[in-house]
Amino acid sequence: MDIILKQDVNNLGYKNDIVTVKAGYGRNYLIPQGMAILATERNRKILAEEMRQQAHKEQKIKDEATEKAKALEGLKLQIPAKAAATGKIFGSVNTIMIANAIKEATGIEVDRKHIVLNEDAIKEVGEYTAKIKLHKEVAVDINFNVFAE
Repeated sequence: MDIILKQDVNNLGYKNDIVTVKAGYGRNYLIPQGMAILATERNRKILAEEMRQQAHKEQKIKDEATEKAKALEGLKLQIPAKAAATGKIFGSVNTIMIANAIKEATGIEVDRKHIVLNEDAIKEVGEYTAKIKLHKEVAVDINFNVFAE
């Protein structure tokens, strides 16, 4: 079943992408939730017209994301956390803490939803890497150090 996504869907695609999904997933989840519409011939023509109109807007957004990526490239963050003598953190370091550290260090706001951690949860002091997806074609890796307060 071919559908047109009306918003970004994790592990599936981005807004206005035409993707093939299983019929049940599209019919029972994506379409009723308003995340997608059927990719009929009429809807494909409407999408093509919208894409032509938004081409230059998309380029501007991509350029802004590239500028942010250049500003963030090579950035090394220091994130304090309360930790035991063994190096285990009380709680964990999450994307909100990383987003706040980026804002403090550079003044650039990054939505926490765009930050992807390589590990499930950071529960120990040490060096880590996070990927920041600023645009579907622009991503930057950020190194950060978690240290005990």
